[in-house]
Amino acid sequence: MRDTLENLYFGKITPNEQDITPGSVLADAMGRAEQCEERLTARLEGEEKTMLLRLLNAENEISSTMALENFILGFRLGMRIAIDSLDEDDGSLTMNREEG
Repeated sequence: MRDTLENLYFGKITPNEQDITPGSVLADAMGRAEQCEERLTARLEGEEKTMLLRLLNAENEISSTMALENFILGFRLGMRIAIDSLDEDDGSLTMNREEG
């Protein structure tokens, strides 16, 4: 655990950086999206091109915001699971039942 905390402190852990494997489903989808964007922007001019670029920027901002929110929610859930797993007084199926 200490190594993980030290790596986090010194910036060696960057969960938002990811290597995309060439030829993967994600890499292929990104390539197709880039080709479509390039072809479409080449065909558009003026206001239409500006609107497309604004749309793409907004979609990127939405995607980035959702990724951050999902990271935080997942981290919190993981911490809740870790904390709950430390609760030794949560009952046990192997304990004798108290007669009442």
